[in-house]
Amino acid sequence: MNMKSTFNIFLLVIVAFLGWQCSETVTEGTVVKGKIENAANMQAFVDRVVIGKARNIVGKTDLDGNGNFEISFPEGIEPGIYNLRIGAKRLNLAMDGTEQTVVINGELNTLDTYQVEVTGSEDSQTLINMMQGLMSRNVTSKDIESFINTTDNPTLGAFVAYLALNDPRFLNIQKQALQKLTAAQPDSEMALEYAKYINTVERQFASQMADQRIQVGQPAPNITLEDPYGKKYALSDLKGKVVLLDFWASWCGPCRRENPNVVKVYDKYKDQGFTVFSVSLDGLDERTRARLGGDQNSISDQLDRSKERWVKAIQDDNLKWPYHVSDLQKWDAAPAAAYGVRSIPRTFLIDRNGNIAALNLRGAEQIEAALQQIIAT
Repeated sequence: MNMKSTFNIFLLVIVAFLGWQCSETVTEGTVVKGKIENAANMQAFVDRVVIGKARNIVGKTDLDGNGNFEISFPEGIEPGIYNLRIGAKRLNLAMDGTEQTVVINGELNTLDTYQVEVTGSEDSQTLINMMQGLMSRNVTSKDIESFINTTDNPTLGAFVAYLALNDPRFLNIQKQALQKLTAAQPDSEMALEYAKYINTVERQFASQMADQRIQVGQPAPNITLEDPYGKKYALSDLKGKVVLLDFWASWCGPCRRENPNVVKVYDKYKDQGFTVFSVSLDGLDERTRARLGGDQNSISDQLDRSKERWVKAIQDDNLKWPYHVSDLQKWDAAPAAAYGVRSIPRTFLIDRNGNIAALNLRGAEQIEAALQQIIAT
């Protein structure tokens, strides 16, 4: 064998060796793996998620005694939204279809609060960051709207809107997410099902609003009542300001828990023409008076105590605006009848022209989102 033949054989061996080496390092498909503390010997599932439909299991495995797991998708994983589900806990993931190895490390009890580390899936990490921000109240509806309009993954944008803005008042933002998703994937199952979901919510909300005595856009009925010290206040005198009309009572637990949210918004916007007009449903209605047997002394005593509790609640909850009124007739209160109030807390946002702008806002974020729309105009 001559030198040239020897050299050629040597080259073929090198090429074959390198080819073998390369074939060993190429990763095909997708692997989802990791370690979940306190989940030893449980089962892990990966579910495909479509808005408005039941989840579809696409992979499963057993965790070992240390909580390690690995689920392989030899053909790769399709772009979309998924759950990693272990027991009653689940973690949402977003895949763009290019993932090879996705590693998830966390603890079972905090899995559904997104307290995990994820590598190998940029969209999943984005989703986790958004959900952590929402849970810590560092992400607002405006942030979500901006995310929807800037993300390269409209499926992720739609899913974040669906999870975070499940209140009919944010339907306009959800419709933006649907528009982006439909433009990118007009025939996708996610787009079609999301459209059905939004249509259903819209119809339900319209039906609920039809039953309301007070409608958005109509003038707010005036209320003129005394505060605890005998000073009269009229809602109509606040025309020119944006007013949150708040029906509440000292005995109402949900009202008391909501009060810090109202205070937070008041402190932030009071210098921008915003205030609160609080109507208390403390006092005695006819049903309560009847239980007292018409005993005027008992009725007077109960009224005095109820008024004291009202004043104390104003002080304890630091409700610092001056407009606190009541006729002390509880559910028989005239303003409650005028506004169709049958449960509390109940709120009505009134614009500068004295017209109803929004109904039944709860939480600082909802109040602030509606308020910003009025102040910006």
